[in-house]
Order: sequence, then structure tokens, then C-alpha cells
Amino acid sequence: MLKVGLTGGIGAGKSEVSRLLVGHGAVLVDSDRIAREVVEPGTPGLAAVVEEFGTGILAPDGTLDRPALGAIVFADPDRLAALNAIVHPLVRARSAELEKAAGPDSVVVHDVPLLTENGLAPLYDLVVVVDAAPETQLDRLVRLRGMTEEDARARMAAQATREQRRAVADLVIDNDGPVEELEARVRTVWAELERRAAEAG
Repeated sequence: MLKVGLTGGIGAGKSEVSRLLVGHGAVLVDSDRIAREVVEPGTPGLAAVVEEFGTGILAPDGTLDRPALGAIVFADPDRLAALNAIVHPLVRARSAELEKAAGPDSVVVHDVPLLTENGLAPLYDLVVVVDAAPETQLDRLVRLRGMTEEDARARMAAQATREQRRAVADLVIDNDGPVEELEARVRTVWAELERRAAEAG
């Protein structure tokens, strides 16, 4: 099994790369999706979050009211740390389950937005960074996601720098161009991942 950490700045095109890798046969472990799963209604995760933060963070239908929780934790580092202490171990445990189920010859791609920021590179056999110029990221966030330029710049500034991400990369996928170029680059990276998986196996 080859464990790959996939990361990239907001608007760099990481989701598209993970989709293309799955198309080639990768097993995807999406930490954002798992983080939502572990706090769905009826889960021990949601019960623990409610116990910590109170019922005010629940929507009328019993689901987690993310904006309400966000308003609490993003204004207070201690409260954010309390939330992370609940959610992160659950995400790690579920990620490990999915990885174990993948089989010994698999290329398992962990989609981890904050891999660089949280110093997680050592957890993987290699790290793939999806890279785009800041002006490309900004254009995509404004044009495709409907963010204001101010909001987009703030989100970008809150993340690791381009240089920090590239410093932890074993492989870099440049994604400034059209999707056809991206598809060709991902094919090349997939061939390299398969080669390394065969060597590891």
C-alpha cells in the first residue's frame, strides 16, 4: 500500500485532482467529508460536540449548525482547540478504517487541506501538492465560487504559503492551465504512484 497525502491551497484544484486520481484507481480518503460524517445526527461525535458547546449549536432538525459553531470557535482559539480535540481523533480513526479496507496493493490518497499547516507530511509515504499561482486561485474563487475578492484573499492568507506547501512536496502538480493539461499531468503522477506502490509492495 502506498499512502499519499494530497494537499493544495484553496482554489488550486485539489478536488479535481482527487477526482481524476480516483478515476485512475486510487482509493480516496477525504478528511473534510469524514469530518462532516463523524458529527452527523446520532453519532457519538455530535453528542460530544453538543456536550462541549451546548444545544445552541444544533439546527432545528437536529443537525450541526455549522455557522453557529463557527461563530464560537473561530473567535476563540481555546474553543477551536476543544472542538479539534473531539473531531480530529474521530477523523483519524475513520481514516484508518478506510485505509485498512483498501487492500495491500492500493494507492490510498488522503485529501488533507491543512496538511502543511498541521505538519502532517511525515504521516504519508509521499506528499503531492496541487499548485497554482495566487492570481489563478483568486480568479477561481471569485469567478467560480462567487466569493468577494476580499473574502478570497482572507481565506488564502489564512493558509500556508505556496513556498511552504512546495517545501513539503515530493511531487507537484501545476494547475494554472486548462483541464486538459491537468489531466495529462495527473496521468503522469498516477504512473509514478503506481510504480512506487509496486516497489513498496
